[in-house]
Amino acid sequence: MKLCVFDFDSTLMDGETIDFLAEDYGVGDRVRAITEAAMRGELDFFEALLKRVELLRGMSAARAREVCESLPLMNGAAECVRELKRLGFCVMILSGGFRLATDFALGKLGADVAFANILHEKDGVLTGLVGGEMLFNFSKGDLLERIQAVLGAGIKDTIAIGDGANDRAMFARADMRIAFCAKETLRREANVIIDQKDLRLVLDAIKKRFAIG
Repeated sequence: MKLCVFDFDSTLMDGETIDFLAEDYGVGDRVRAITEAAMRGELDFFEALLKRVELLRGMSAARAREVCESLPLMNGAAECVRELKRLGFCVMILSGGFRLATDFALGKLGADVAFANILHEKDGVLTGLVGGEMLFNFSKGDLLERIQAVLGAGIKDTIAIGDGANDRAMFARADMRIAFCAKETLRREANVIIDQKDLRLVLDAIKKRFAIG
C-alpha cells in the first residue's frame, strides 16, 4: 500500500480555514496573528487553536458552513489527487483545521478520507469550543502511525506533504517529506521543497521519486 498524506490548510486549500472564518466574523487580524505564530512554531499548537476558536464564539454555524464550502482549493489540487488515485495511492487528509472544511473538500477532490477537528455549536451558533483527533503538535504523527498499522503501510511507503510546524509529526512517519510553500521550521525536516503554489509540482516530484508515469 502506497500512502500519500496531505495537510489541508495552505496545502490542499489556499489559505487557513480559521482565517477565512475569522475575517468573515470580523476578528481576522487577531486570529491571523495567532495563526502565524503557531505555524512558525512559536506557540504551542493546542493553546493557539483554543485561543483562535474562542474568538469565533457567537458566529452563526450556518454562516461558518457557507464560508467553509467556498474556500479556494490550491492550484493543481484536484489534478494532483486524481492522478495519485489513478496511480494506486491511498490519499488522505490530516488537518489541524475543521471538518466543516475538509469534509466538503473531500468530495470535490476525491481523496479517500479526511481527519480534522470539530467546531462545537449550540442553538445554531459556534460556542468557541473545539474537539477532535487533531488538537496537538503530535496528533498527525500519532494518527498516521495508527493508519499505517491498519493499512500495512510502512514509513518507506508513505509520502507526507505540508507547510507548518504541526506537520513535523507526520514527517517523522514518512520517507518522502514534501515542504510545500512551507515555514522554515518544516523546511528543515523535508527532503523535497516546493516553493510555488502549484500541487502539480508535487505530483511531478512523486512520479520522479517512484519512477512512475
